[in-house]
Order: sequence, then C-alpha cells, then structure tokens
Amino acid sequence: MRFRDNSPEDLDRARAAVRKWRDENPQGTPEQLVADLGGGFPDGYGPVLRGVLAALELHGDARPPEARR
Repeated sequence: MRFRDNSPEDLDRARAAVRKWRDENPQGTPEQLVADLGGGFPDGYGPVLRGVLAALELHGDARPPEARR
C-alpha cells in the first residue's frame, strides 16, 4: 500500500483497533496483530498496523490497562 492511498478514516480505525487489540493481547507480537487485524484493512496495510502499534507503545498508549494506572 502506498502512503498516498491511505485514508484518514482507515488510520483512525487502525488506531482504535490496535489499542483495543493491545488491551486484549498485552503480550501479543506485531505479527499476531497483523494476523488478527489485517483482514479488516486494505491489502498491504500490515506495515501501517505495526507502525501504529509501535507509535502507541512509544507514547505509552498501548500498555496494558493495569500499567496505565
């Protein structure tokens, strides 16, 4: 997928889906994330999903709920 083909709606949906997935799978790997969520996004969106996960973890938003308190 090319960056210019990415829509803001898909990216917003990806952020919400990745947050929810991380809450439910605190030990999950990026590969598991793509396997679980990739089918709900455009073809080739796996790198975007992994990037969203990395950004959330970098900023602390993807930590398990108990770690956010």
